[in-house]
Amino acid sequence: MQSPGAGAADGGQVDPGSGVQASGRPAFANPVRIAVVDSTNRWLRDAALAGAPHGSAVLAAEQLAGRGRRDRAWSAPPGSSVLCSLLFRSGLDGGTVHLAPALVGLAALHAIRAVAGVGAMLKWPNDVIVGDAKVGDAKVGGILSELVGGPEAVVVGIGINVAWPPGWPPPGPLRSLVRSATTLERAAGRPVARHEVEDALLAEVARSAGGLETASGREVLAARYRAACSTLGRSVQVQLDGETLAGRAVEIAGDGRLVLELPGGGRRHLDAGDVVHLRRAGAG
Repeated sequence: MQSPGAGAADGGQVDPGSGVQASGRPAFANPVRIAVVDSTNRWLRDAALAGAPHGSAVLAAEQLAGRGRRDRAWSAPPGSSVLCSLLFRSGLDGGTVHLAPALVGLAALHAIRAVAGVGAMLKWPNDVIVGDAKVGDAKVGGILSELVGGPEAVVVGIGINVAWPPGWPPPGPLRSLVRSATTLERAAGRPVARHEVEDALLAEVARSAGGLETASGREVLAARYRAACSTLGRSVQVQLDGETLAGRAVEIAGDGRLVLELPGGGRRHLDAGDVVHLRRAGAG
């Protein structure tokens, strides 16, 4: 693999410290488009540290060193996925920072439905899932958020699988990593335009981002997230560092933590973890 590096979108290098969002343009309405980048989150984090404003966004056609939770490597063929990172600087603090990735996840559901005609749900803490006839609930996207100098600024990255070329994923470790994943084209049964998904995603983030600014807006956003979270009401298994828990997911607390009801009684509040959906509450 070649060394990671940011490639310019329209020929020429992009300076992360200048012009990420054109002056006077609405938030998230003027994304930088890059052909090849190591990581959109890394690129936008550097831009944020250089002073990029709230509402800055970057899109890439190819990402060479994408990351998931726990620094897992993530790879996709060039041009096959929505690869986007967004910068939030407004309406956040330590108790509400989790609402930025929630907002992006909800915007992804809107974009997927509007462009691909596919219903999708959010799986706590950071997956976008759709129904797939072969594998059941299948991951079609993932979200990774990173604080930049404190909770008042956060970069939220999202990847959405749109289309895979024939023969992908190739034989080897990567195939096992994506065995429970799918694409929008496979779920929709027809071609899906990546740029249309990108545009719909950004438009919905721009439309709903103002909800972070007020207490009532944040309450509405949290309620929308809970309604769209397929983990709630499920019997689940959660893999933590050095511990595996089983129980029923009964709530998402105001700080974004998952509340797990344990079989022997009591509850655990979880900051993060690898979640496996076992069955819906009351299922046989």
